[in-house]
Amino acid sequence: MDGPQAEALLAPLRTAVRQQGELVRKLKEEKAPQVDIDRAVAELKARKRVLEAKELALQPKDDIVDRVKMEDTLKRRFFYDQAFSIYGGVSGLYDFGPVGCALKNNIIQAWRHHFIQEEQILEIDCTMLTPEPVLKTSGHVDKFADFMVKDVKNGECFRADHLLKAHLQKLMSDKKCTAEKKAEMENVLTQLDNYGQQELADLFVNYNVKSPVTGNDLSPPVSFNLMFKTSIGPGGNMPGYLRPETAQGIFLNFKRLLEFNQGKLPFAAAQIGNSFRNEISPRSGLIRVREFTMAEIEHFVDPSEKNHPKFENVADLNILLYSSKAQVSGQSAHVMRLGDAVQQLLSDLSFLCREFTVETEGKTFKLTKDMVTVKRFQKTLHVEEIVPNVIEPSFGIGRIMYTVFEHTFRIREGDEQRTYFSFPAVVAPFKCSVLPLSQNQEFMPFVKELSEALTRNGISHKVDDSSGSIGRRYARTDEIGVAFGITIDFDTVNRTPHTATLRDRDSMRQIRAEISELPAVIRDLANGYLTWADVEAKYPQFEGQETGKKDTIEE
Repeated sequence: MDGPQAEALLAPLRTAVRQQGELVRKLKEEKAPQVDIDRAVAELKARKRVLEAKELALQPKDDIVDRVKMEDTLKRRFFYDQAFSIYGGVSGLYDFGPVGCALKNNIIQAWRHHFIQEEQILEIDCTMLTPEPVLKTSGHVDKFADFMVKDVKNGECFRADHLLKAHLQKLMSDKKCTAEKKAEMENVLTQLDNYGQQELADLFVNYNVKSPVTGNDLSPPVSFNLMFKTSIGPGGNMPGYLRPETAQGIFLNFKRLLEFNQGKLPFAAAQIGNSFRNEISPRSGLIRVREFTMAEIEHFVDPSEKNHPKFENVADLNILLYSSKAQVSGQSAHVMRLGDAVQQLLSDLSFLCREFTVETEGKTFKLTKDMVTVKRFQKTLHVEEIVPNVIEPSFGIGRIMYTVFEHTFRIREGDEQRTYFSFPAVVAPFKCSVLPLSQNQEFMPFVKELSEALTRNGISHKVDDSSGSIGRRYARTDEIGVAFGITIDFDTVNRTPHTATLRDRDSMRQIRAEISELPAVIRDLANGYLTWADVEAKYPQFEGQETGKKDTIEE
């Protein structure tokens, strides 16, 4: 559906969200009872969900991923699969195959280049085993837990909040559900993260939640710590855990890292490695697993000096943002200049700080901006003790991979059975393939020469000299996301200087160039120094080979 038609259908939903957002703001400004504010917020969230669902329904069909075909391709080509599958498999544990492993390593390398090398971040690699006192101090031993319920008959476990949410959403979708009951359940969903053990138990009883698999009764919720416990040493006297995240190692080594940085702030440290969480019911592929690769950064900054020296380099960058103001007014996400977005955020914070209350000796006083005087002065300190602020960007590599799969999965136009991944060349598992036109032995010296040259240039590649047709082999390499393909044909053998064709995966267009030039061309394409349009502008387009098996042409 085109823009004007879709917008006409969305307009009343946007108005409903905006009106409810204004009501929430008004209630907060008037210091209304919290129960009224909570009810209004729940209704706002419900209206936002309706709007988002309608926006998704009106989305062009081409933008919707065919997950069934995508999952089939991922499994069939062994991007990844459930670990220990020949023994029945274990939920939440996955093995990466050759293609998935290469893609994962390339994403990590791109991350390392973008963050660690670009920002000169200090990278460390710490042990995955952590003694109990460390995680006791950080609060993980006592608080790193989710509430769990069990099927009373077969013992199957479920995460309580996820199960309750799914059950309530199912009840709300029933046409017989009254508006009053729906509002009540929306209020429950709004506060789902805040409920304690007994409150969850009461909700399970009130809404008659059963096992979604068997329909059996469920046990009351119990707290389940998500860390894998072990013992360090043969005596078993030192309890420990497999780390639930990579941050602890950075914090524990803060003093050494500060010394390495000549005692100066700001600085950042990063770590890439595996973490472990004993998820109660991992059922979402790479999205929620029990062992996963994390890439985390800890930026240590002086609380009074948070200006980044490179901000001006990105201040003019236009990015898609969904501001809090847009969310409560029914607007869609929109493109904003990054510098303007930060300025707006600072302005909003300034507005929030115009007045505040102070309570002393049982009395409450309101301070407004005109009652406070701020004076600026300069003072030289030879020694200053500060507690650094920390900014922590955290990345789950598996989740990034799945996002890349969804955003790059394609189906060839006119051929529903021909699927492929349009990976950017920088992260593609293999940058190019080398394909002899047939198994003719005359092609093999050129295949060997090209393969060795590509290796010298650091280009990952795949040689496919199987007996299938060239079209079938193109389809096979496209399916695993190989970015480019070199084909050795009879023109390569019969003509001098020797040339070969270079094919672009996405457009399927081909050019012809000398063999000696191709490794450098592919290297520059893979590193982003060249585009396919640049290549087509420089080299002649390939229409078809001009010589055959018995022809020999000297030039």
